[in-house]
Amino acid sequence: MLLIYTRQTTSRVDYIFKHICTRILGLEISFTSAVEQFVSHQGPKMSYGKQALGNEFFIKSQGLLFEQGFEDQPIQVRPFKETVCFFAVDGNSHLAFDIFSAAFYLMSRYEEYLPHVKDTRGRFPAEASLGFKEGFLMQPVVDIWAQYFGQALKQQFPAITLRNEGFKTHTIINAELPYRYLQRGAIATSMNLLGNLIRLRFVSFFQVLQVVMGWKKDPYDTFEFLMNNSGKESYPQTLFFLLGEASQFSRNINSRRKKFQSLVKYVADYTTVGLVISQNALSDLNELQQEKKALEELTHREVTASMNTNYLISLPDIYRLLVEVEIPRDFSMVYEDQIGFRAGTCTPFLFYDLDYEIKTPLLIQPVAAAISGLQGQKRQQVHDKLLKLMEEVRRLNGEFSVILRNEDFAKTFQNRTWHGLYDQIRKRDE
Repeated sequence: MLLIYTRQTTSRVDYIFKHICTRILGLEISFTSAVEQFVSHQGPKMSYGKQALGNEFFIKSQGLLFEQGFEDQPIQVRPFKETVCFFAVDGNSHLAFDIFSAAFYLMSRYEEYLPHVKDTRGRFPAEASLGFKEGFLMQPVVDIWAQYFGQALKQQFPAITLRNEGFKTHTIINAELPYRYLQRGAIATSMNLLGNLIRLRFVSFFQVLQVVMGWKKDPYDTFEFLMNNSGKESYPQTLFFLLGEASQFSRNINSRRKKFQSLVKYVADYTTVGLVISQNALSDLNELQQEKKALEELTHREVTASMNTNYLISLPDIYRLLVEVEIPRDFSMVYEDQIGFRAGTCTPFLFYDLDYEIKTPLLIQPVAAAISGLQGQKRQQVHDKLLKLMEEVRRLNGEFSVILRNEDFAKTFQNRTWHGLYDQIRKRDE
């Protein structure tokens, strides 16, 4: 056990020390504010504060973990070994910066509480983030810092054992649009067919007609392939379905139709099914409860995972709703148009509510990329960047997740890249 002396064990101190020391490094920790207990402790120990008590292992505090609320923080990012750091400290600290305050700043999404200009969908844009501005978005810096902290502890206390559970992947499939042509209702289908005729798009007209008439499989119906690749505990996969109203009429699927419901039941027999929370439900508790209940009635299982439509996170309100309806895990922590780690870590972490200054039970799954927002970029470059990022996460024994869509597995020449990426992620140990 690692004993930590600090003058005050605030909620922030407890939260971030347990993430770095316990979740990442696998160390059992305990806190004390009693100098006598700390001095007499014979095992590994460290102090955290403005100054050391003596010659013990010491990390100097920048002060953020002893504050409440949020305000602009003076941040200067500087190089640190093969990465970067901020909240630099001087004196006899064993690290040249306050790793715990810096990690808390990123993981609490402190900057998203501060005034900022939202994008057209009401989201915090990647371009406004510290990680994007300073060029470290593609590094899970919190986990990198944790490794340096662990190495420094190990040098001071050779007997301690650090966690080495190994690299994990979690494949995420957004099935918000399970069909391209089917299940849209008579009016929408008729408009689609008529529009193709008016524009003289005869190939598209016959493609739609063949699918609607049952002569050909819907191109987005790739679920048989996905289910053939599920069911392996070492390769977890979660598929997310939308049961509320889509934000665009053109993408709306009638979730009350038997074919759609049969699809959800079929997928739930093979793998974990999560809920895509509709635009309306993101701000309406009753609507969210109804959507959650509808999915549970279909699958006969509790909803254990959710994803916000358009990956919209407006802190802290949306996450409070998830806590209220007892959805334990969220998969929305991603920038749709940028590759990288929005919260700076590749290790799942608990949501910290800065308004209430409490650690919540909601577990946040870091996601490296959402393929849907990267379609305009060169596919091979995206593929190569993600594989490189996956190798970095592997080195850190972290967890790597990417959001793909069922439509990314349609049999087209362009989708070969995403097939290859999917195979690489799920063959990570070979």
